[in-house]
Amino acid sequence: MKLGIAIIGAGGITLQNHLPGLAVSPDVKVTALCDTNQGVLDRASKECPGAACASDYNEVLRRDDVQGVIIATPNFLHAPIAIAAAKAGKHIFCEKPLALNFAEAVEMYQAAKAANVRHMTAFTYRFVPAMRYFEHLVKSGALGEPYHFRNARLQDWGTRAIGWRQVEKLAGSGELGDMLSHRIDFAHNLIGTFKELVADTHRVHQVRDSQKNELEDWVGILARFTSNATGVLESTKMATGRGESAHSPDYVEVNGSEASVVYYTGQPHELQIAKRNEKGARIVKIPQDFLKVPGSPRDPEVGDPLFNWRYDQTWEWLEAIREGRDCRPSFYDGAVAQAVMDCALQSAKERRWLTVPSVPK
Repeated sequence: MKLGIAIIGAGGITLQNHLPGLAVSPDVKVTALCDTNQGVLDRASKECPGAACASDYNEVLRRDDVQGVIIATPNFLHAPIAIAAAKAGKHIFCEKPLALNFAEAVEMYQAAKAANVRHMTAFTYRFVPAMRYFEHLVKSGALGEPYHFRNARLQDWGTRAIGWRQVEKLAGSGELGDMLSHRIDFAHNLIGTFKELVADTHRVHQVRDSQKNELEDWVGILARFTSNATGVLESTKMATGRGESAHSPDYVEVNGSEASVVYYTGQPHELQIAKRNEKGARIVKIPQDFLKVPGSPRDPEVGDPLFNWRYDQTWEWLEAIREGRDCRPSFYDGAVAQAVMDCALQSAKERRWLTVPSVPK
């Protein structure tokens, strides 16, 4: 039996990630599309012949041919849609950041858990082959005791308008939720939860293409983890000349007692590894077993290696639905990241260290 999937929010991320991910997954059908912008809806509907179209997400959630929903809307709509979907008994895949704030994220997690539906946060980069192998090395003990986590996400978005992403009531945060949320999840996945942090934010441009910019273009976090490891995280839209998306620098490093490992987004099939008592790092190719999620129907040799791994996140969600198990990453992971983001914004405002709250399981 095919799983019926509805997509709520049919814009760029749906066309780039979600529809191609569903297309490579067998026994699934897009049965409904929802967007308040008719032009966006029309464009997406051309990719999904036969899918019902609607502008009201409640209409989609009432459909019997919808078992799961993908939420790819602006951030302020994540919580109301996800909570309504949970109450309707629909499995949920939600874009990051999970919510506008920590309280919303916890409410979403609790609603999905109470409804016993599968729930997933779109921390897409967990599925990069290099990141999956990186996680294996850390958790197998190959790095010894982790000392430091370090990350820098550098892009050049210039002064162009970025729509709802520069409006506080629609996005909640700027660069923090848009890009650093992924790297916060890197840290959780590799090192564990944050214990305390101090952060700063900066808005370089008050106006973007004559439209008021209300949110930060840069964010930096100095952190301590519950494991006693330390961390430094930075993300910016204003790294002039550094490009965008997969063609711009995204650097992650973990230093341990036995080795250090470095990952660059632009090299999804390799890591740099430096072992204790060796002089410098060497490039290590990712083993075949880590080039895709086990069982994924995707051929890792087909398509652009900078993007095709993204489709494995869709496979993970669908398999969790079929097997009745927890997704990875789940709404719990989204809420844990949201706790860090809320603390970072508060720390930047109050100019002090803060303890990061935990998420009750």
